[in-house]
Amino acid sequence: MTGITFTPVGTVRSPFHDPRNMPIQPLGARGVRGTIELDPVYAAGLRDLAGFSRIILLYHFHRSEGYALEVVPFLDKTPHGVFATRAPRRPNAIGLSILRLVAVDGTTLTVEDVDILDGTPVLDIKPYVPAFDAYPDERSGWLATTGDDPRTVRSDDRFC
Repeated sequence: MTGITFTPVGTVRSPFHDPRNMPIQPLGARGVRGTIELDPVYAAGLRDLAGFSRIILLYHFHRSEGYALEVVPFLDKTPHGVFATRAPRRPNAIGLSILRLVAVDGTTLTVEDVDILDGTPVLDIKPYVPAFDAYPDERSGWLATTGDDPRTVRSDDRFC
């Protein structure tokens, strides 16, 4: 295989400057505000985005080094394959968060439910469309049996 190169389209600004003690998912960051500062060259790409209430943000876990194929995720005490988790230490350090879109002002997006480290490079922004993206009756694998509540669990230093 050949390498793939991405160019960030913007940067996340959030209140989280240290990866420890952060929310581990947007569910645990309800109401936490941040912004996405888009590179002005991509401004035209924001046309009509304001009509959506949520966005899917794809980003680079820029502070994650290396990877492990088995990890102990924040919501469990036993190892799982990295592809069965959302752990940041991955072969391709790509993160995904579904955020509430509060406003679009020029090339700045104001968002809520931010569970992302400040300074994180943004790879792409997509509109969240419930008819396409919501599958509430699907299985959740090992997460169905964990007793931890993702709304209250915070990160530690295991992926730093």
